[in-house]
Amino acid sequence: MAGHSKWSQIKRKKGVLDTKRGKIFTKIGRELVVAVRAGGADPDNNSRLRDIIAKAKANNMPNDNITRSIKKASGELSHINYEEIVYEGYGAGGVAVIVEALTDNKNRTAAEVRHSLDRSGGSLGTTGCVSYMFETRGVILAEVKNGLSEDDAMMTALECGADDFEASEDGYEVTTAVDKLSAVREALETKGWIIVSAEATKIPSSYIKLDEDNLNKFQKMLDALEDNDDVQRVWHNCEDSI
Repeated sequence: MAGHSKWSQIKRKKGVLDTKRGKIFTKIGRELVVAVRAGGADPDNNSRLRDIIAKAKANNMPNDNITRSIKKASGELSHINYEEIVYEGYGAGGVAVIVEALTDNKNRTAAEVRHSLDRSGGSLGTTGCVSYMFETRGVILAEVKNGLSEDDAMMTALECGADDFEASEDGYEVTTAVDKLSAVREALETKGWIIVSAEATKIPSSYIKLDEDNLNKFQKMLDALEDNDDVQRVWHNCEDSI
């Protein structure tokens, strides 16, 4: 896959990091809670937890926040239960949208997601209405490693278990099977790579190009969803959104 959409999302998120840092920490904190309750509080025995801790550190989340979230999940600080919910629908211009959420109130979250789509020219659909358009893969983004040629970087990625590799001026994009994501990330880190993000990613089979009016509506929808604490990730097949 081409790296344009993932890297543009990363750069956009970094551009608003200071103003939205609290929301980012809130979202990652919920992911930590769910990971601990699913697989335990020991990252050595919980690969999902290891991945989210790595994500937290990549976003400069303080160690105290990480520890507090893990304690909360272990029942030491709180008994809030978050449920993983996936919504599917359409944005302006018929763009396919998948929204992944962690919520303690399904009715509230469903209403808020529906409202974000409706007011921007989209609509909430039924389960399965767009998911068939996406393939789930592990995607790792890493900074360019000084002194390493593109060919050597590709060989390193493949030796670490990657299925595909692409380089750009922004950095490296490494694609893996989902069940190999954690192992490949850790192997690359042992090689001195600086990982920007590593997560299971829904890759669309095709993209839709929007006119300016629909693109503005679609971007407003994305902004509204990102502002929602319950929403963890939004996947779509809009070619030009940032």
